[in-house]
Amino acid sequence: MGQITSDFYTSPFTYSIALPIEPQGTLRDVDNDSQQDTGVMVFAVAYWNNVWGDPFLEERDLSGGGWSTAYASTRISEDPEKRLEIIGGKFLIYAPEPGQGFPSGFGADGLLFTDDDPIVEAPQGYSVVDMDSEPFVFDRANEQVIDLIEPEGAALVDFSGMSYTDAFDAMIEKLRNEYAFTEYKGLDWDAVVKKYRPHFEEADQRGDRQLYLDTLSEIIWSFPDGHVGVRPFSLFVDRVRTAVEGGVGLAIRETDDREAYVVFVTPNSPAAQEGIRRGARILAVNGRPIEEVIARTNPISETFSTEHNRRLAQARYALRFPLSTGSVEITYQNAGSSPVTTTLQVVNEFDSFFYSSDPELTGYELPLDFRVLDDGLAYAKIYSFNDNDLLTIQLWERMIRTVMDQGAPGLIIDMRQNGGGNGFIADQMAAYFFDEPLVVGSRGYYNKEAGEFIFDPRSVQQLYLPAEDLRYSGPVAVLIGPDCASACERFAYDMSLEGRAEIVGQYPTAGLGGSVDDFVMPEGVIVRYTAGRSLDADGNIHIEGIGVPPTDRVPVTVDTLLSEGDPILEEAERILLQF
Repeated sequence: MGQITSDFYTSPFTYSIALPIEPQGTLRDVDNDSQQDTGVMVFAVAYWNNVWGDPFLEERDLSGGGWSTAYASTRISEDPEKRLEIIGGKFLIYAPEPGQGFPSGFGADGLLFTDDDPIVEAPQGYSVVDMDSEPFVFDRANEQVIDLIEPEGAALVDFSGMSYTDAFDAMIEKLRNEYAFTEYKGLDWDAVVKKYRPHFEEADQRGDRQLYLDTLSEIIWSFPDGHVGVRPFSLFVDRVRTAVEGGVGLAIRETDDREAYVVFVTPNSPAAQEGIRRGARILAVNGRPIEEVIARTNPISETFSTEHNRRLAQARYALRFPLSTGSVEITYQNAGSSPVTTTLQVVNEFDSFFYSSDPELTGYELPLDFRVLDDGLAYAKIYSFNDNDLLTIQLWERMIRTVMDQGAPGLIIDMRQNGGGNGFIADQMAAYFFDEPLVVGSRGYYNKEAGEFIFDPRSVQQLYLPAEDLRYSGPVAVLIGPDCASACERFAYDMSLEGRAEIVGQYPTAGLGGSVDDFVMPEGVIVRYTAGRSLDADGNIHIEGIGVPPTDRVPVTVDTLLSEGDPILEEAERILLQF
């Protein structure tokens, strides 16, 4: 093991490794001479995140095992025919005695450790083997500099130095090839070019930065994929603010029957002064039925993978207006009263808009916390899979041990505010509830050498079991909602397998089933898109555009919308207390 000797978050960081007189490792006979030899030990320097167990890396730390394909002293091939084969970089080898053979080149097949490798006698002791030289160079110096190589695909693609039109062309070519769900979502890139390219040409001709930004954001915000977006938001905030800064002081939600009810009234707002109360039904806006108004609303700046998430956002934006609107006609019906049509002034107020989003986190949250409920059930809330991995797992294992030690009759895991993060961590946290390893899916990426998406059978997504005394076998309920996204959905999906947990909620999860990558456009715009296509163990798209549905659905009614309690949590408690 080595030590990081500089600030890890300032690139490039430095490290040091002090070698023992004789290392611990497995001797490999790699000279292919058909004779049994002592062999050599072969090491690569690699960065791994030591999350589980003691200071020595285990299977989960190594993402299942195998050599490192990123941030290592070796380089690996992206060629589908040689995928993950070592093609360069440096090895550290140790020969315990003279006369041990080691390759001095890759041979005609371009592969290492095969029959056609040229072989030389490795010096006794340690040597650094430079495989970027032909023949390989064996360096015996006491001090070595061995760089960890960033994988080719990790570099941020940058189109910012291009004209607006050239950057648009480059963006379309990249998305045409690399976007993970073109066919699945029926995207027509030629139609996008036909509609929008003239606007980029015009922006170039006129030097019109705003036209460029408006057109680019319109393209990105029209994507039917909640992973896709643009940042920094500051470049687009004026346009968004203009569209939503006006309100009348109402936040509404729809029931399962598509009836819209007021769930919040801003104090002293036009709606409050009119006497519209929480629980009032909204029937129409400017003479148009509210169901139609919601359906026609464009939730500016947001993208969605599922129709249910889009509809929720449309209801949130339906009563937002530009301030220039002046006034709107609202038809409402307070509980126990007759319908009333009134005209309300549009004013600058955001309280109702912010209320209709999920409660903001404070920023002081740990990755997860846990407590015992009044009925004795254990309750854990996972806020994110994007925090410190080591801290997350330490808290998780502390929770698991506590729940088992205290003999809780069941465990509720609340995922409703979890926006995702590290999918591997999410999978491995789910593994604490199973007694057998489980393959849960796979992920494919576009390979430019092959010209298609490649799913490597060696890279399946699997649950690796923790120690037996950390496996929880009691009843579990997982609380989900439309804001459970990406890695959060992987956890929820895993827990749905083999009926391991009750999945409780009013809506499916967000339906973000892939991994993301970024590229840079002119004016400092960063575009995020879905680059990895996630599939289930049978090779089917299982999350993207679908989400994880609840196995126990809590209906959305007037009573649940206006409840002062937590109907979803209450339903989970009811279920678990039946076990």
